[in-house]
Amino acid sequence: MVSANSNIYSHQNVIVMRHGDRFDNFDPLWLSTAARPWDPPLAQDGLVRAFQTGQRIRSQTGFPIHRVFVSPFLRCIQTASEVVAALTAVDFDPNAKSSKDVLSIDNTKLKVAIEFGLCEVLNPIFIKTEVVPKDRKFEFKISDLESMFPEGLVDYNVDMVYKELPQWEESLQGFKDRYANTLKVLAEKYPKENLLLVTHWGGVSVTLYNYFKDATKYMVDYCGSVELRRQILNSDDGFNKSKEFEVITSHGVSFKANNVPIHDHVITQSPV
Repeated sequence: MVSANSNIYSHQNVIVMRHGDRFDNFDPLWLSTAARPWDPPLAQDGLVRAFQTGQRIRSQTGFPIHRVFVSPFLRCIQTASEVVAALTAVDFDPNAKSSKDVLSIDNTKLKVAIEFGLCEVLNPIFIKTEVVPKDRKFEFKISDLESMFPEGLVDYNVDMVYKELPQWEESLQGFKDRYANTLKVLAEKYPKENLLLVTHWGGVSVTLYNYFKDATKYMVDYCGSVELRRQILNSDDGFNKSKEFEVITSHGVSFKANNVPIHDHVITQSPV
């Protein structure tokens, strides 16, 4: 007979989030002189929005983030950097506007890793052909991107789910499968940890579509996000059995047809 204490239920939370405001949408002339026109940075408003999103996650979700996985595109790296600054700040200051207002961080709170599986959709629908590299190769210097995070936050021992970027002109089904598989593999790899995935519009939209198939197109605002949760059974024999994820809430996401938000905002809780 199984004892009452042999099974322990817990929950895993995953937030899938879009990057902040792109600089090329703020200043279209930037493209004419940019060395990497396909990889724009964030505008100042994007940096502020990303930091404030990190503060919202910290103050409203009611659970800690243990790991952050991020697309290698610069706008996602900068978004994740601002978010983790807000999440790891030693003192929670609701009036802070960006990472520049953070005096010190606690680098034991979470770990960060870059994941190719979260990258932008590499086809002309999402990246204009005129800004694509002539050789169709999207190159990133991972060590430079990792250096943009505060010391002690990057986990260099994490293996990427996708070791290489997808080929240019990635199919629509291909990117849908890639985003879904990346989330699944990372969640299964770290079942006892809460994850934040910083990605692109497509990543958030695909996540929603997997749970709300009655509406296939969504408007995802900058830093828009979807929050997922699943129950995990931890048994005495060490076997972890997990239920399917459910969408708990979303922020900055609406139905494209009528611009109606998918969810209302959650109730504010005490800072974690």
